[in-house]
Amino acid sequence: MANQKKAEALQRFFKTGKGEYGAGDKFLGVVVPKQRLLVKKYWHKISIAETQKLLQSKFHEERLIALLILVAKFQALNPPSRKATAGKKEIYDLYLESARRGRINNWDLVDLSAPNIVGAYLAGKDWKILRKLSLSKNLWERRISALATFQFIKDGNPKPALAIAEILLNDTHNLIHKAAGWMLREVGRPRASLANRAGKRCGRDVEEKFLQKHASKMPRVMLRYAIERFAPDKKKYYYKLVWKRKKTK
Repeated sequence: MANQKKAEALQRFFKTGKGEYGAGDKFLGVVVPKQRLLVKKYWHKISIAETQKLLQSKFHEERLIALLILVAKFQALNPPSRKATAGKKEIYDLYLESARRGRINNWDLVDLSAPNIVGAYLAGKDWKILRKLSLSKNLWERRISALATFQFIKDGNPKPALAIAEILLNDTHNLIHKAAGWMLREVGRPRASLANRAGKRCGRDVEEKFLQKHASKMPRVMLRYAIERFAPDKKKYYYKLVWKRKKTK
């Protein structure tokens, strides 16, 4: 399935040049739809140990396939059986260890797996590990901390996303600004079926309460992502808060 021309294009797209965030990564040139076909065919045939080996590959696509296999295996486990609970923890632990060792090292690898493994595992549990990850020197662990909150948002609980976004206000990397802003935008999306859960409610009012407090000191990219679905006049209002901050410096 490898395609050299596509591989060269992907290496540029994922910033693999010297000094860039994906420096040194290698690509085969296999597009994601084809990778998903392989995952669908083989996820139930390959063991966790074999998947872990695949996750050590020097090729980006093979590591993504490994992560998508882990997602498929995780979602196939149905607690409350002890075996399923243990299986989910094994995948969760493997995921975080792989991130620590630099095997999950680009935004697509994080975005397609962190909500479905880290977020899904922590749902209903103590999520203080996300605070730790948000303070990591590892760029991708910080992005994992943001993207993992997506599962909580889908469950109608905005608290983790808001807490992590607040920590990441002072982050210096553009990819973290985008991730945190994206999660804030998701907090603001109307989710009617979840809106009335006691103590757990997402919605535009929740997002705007956060913005009223923090918009004036948010990185511009984070703010832009957060207010992407706002009406033009509302966007202008929040951008003015940033401009005002710059003028007073």
